Amino acid sequence: MDPRTTKGGCAAGLLCLSISLAAAAGDELLRLEIGDPQRRGREAPVVLDAVTDTASGELITPQEMARRLAGTGILFIGENHTDEDFHEVQLRTIRALHEAGREVLIGVEMFPYTKQAELGHWIGGRYTESGFVELAGWYDSWGYNWNYYRDIFLYARAKGLRIFAINTPRETVKAVRAKGFTNLTAEEAAHLPPELAPPSDEHRRMYRAFFEADDTLHMNEEALDGLYRAQTMWDATMGWNALQALREHGGPGAIMVVLIGAGHVTYGLGSERQIDRWYEGEIASLLPVPVMDREGETTGAVRASIASFLWGLPPERAPRYPEIGISLMGALGSEPGQIIRVAGNSAGEQAGLRVGDILLEADGNDIRSEKTLNRVLAGHRWGDVVTLRIRRDGKDEQVAVALRRPGPAQKD
Repeated sequence: MDPRTTKGGCAAGLLCLSISLAAAAGDELLRLEIGDPQRRGREAPVVLDAVTDTASGELITPQEMARRLAGTGILFIGENHTDEDFHEVQLRTIRALHEAGREVLIGVEMFPYTKQAELGHWIGGRYTESGFVELAGWYDSWGYNWNYYRDIFLYARAKGLRIFAINTPRETVKAVRAKGFTNLTAEEAAHLPPELAPPSDEHRRMYRAFFEADDTLHMNEEALDGLYRAQTMWDATMGWNALQALREHGGPGAIMVVLIGAGHVTYGLGSERQIDRWYEGEIASLLPVPVMDREGETTGAVRASIASFLWGLPPERAPRYPEIGISLMGALGSEPGQIIRVAGNSAGEQAGLRVGDILLEADGNDIRSEKTLNRVLAGHRWGDVVTLRIRRDGKDEQVAVALRRPGPAQKD
């Protein structure tokens, strides 16, 4: 999740952490002195359209990066879910590895591993594009427009590259968030790895830094602790499921390319830390980073330990596909549609939505979970209007939200 600009939801109705690096550029988040001891004492340059090898500081091409990944078995690529440039980096990396002769497997965050059969049907050509989106339950599992990921899925099918679902069923995420790890039922615990990595002060420091940067997220300490447990569980299960898919389906020299939110990748403290002791091969990470933040400040350089490779991107654009800019309570409480966050300068803020409002309907569709809202928004484009019915102070109201892109952030 981009804590400042995007709607919540790795899984429908659940917040997740996938730092917006454009929002973070110039911030402490990119320069925390944590992670790999060999690199955390220095910085590495971020240069537009160049790949930086943070081990040496060299600027290289995508093809050279593919060569340097020759001995790597798992590559984590972080993303901002609603930035097309991030997904272009993912596609170009997959293509470079494939053209270098590697067997490429792709692990994806947007589906729980229980949906693997549907992904197999897609690669096997048994679904049309629209059939896949509907029958695989894209908007049930994921909160972001299919078109952000379309080119990656089409390329994988055209080249016969297998895609693996690596996320956890939503019900397990809810259980971990609400009850912790020690009070799970046997059925719930069966979806987790055999063991999680010990708690990490550095990981918690990184996590807290993400949310301290967001003054629009209204959650108490207990709720934030629950969200941190969910984050740790996502790190562990996605890493573990990607590793199992590599072991079971990859041949000698195969590489598993894992496409997940950048918050699971940064500083090697997320999924990489969770599987490091289970895997004897080499693990690497790639982080696309905009060269300028939203206030127009140049990124320049970031902490070298943030990732193995950096890819310099243009300043982040507004999301191509509409979003209201709200986060819902989801599984946290008895009112899943209660708004817990309204992003500054968003369509929701401009329409007068407030924290505490309860979202009841969108364009006449009952909002029982975030996935319904995602489906409604998928049919809209910027410039449209979505009609909401909300409950505020015990009274129902109708709110017309004009879907307009946020303008430039205002400096203090």
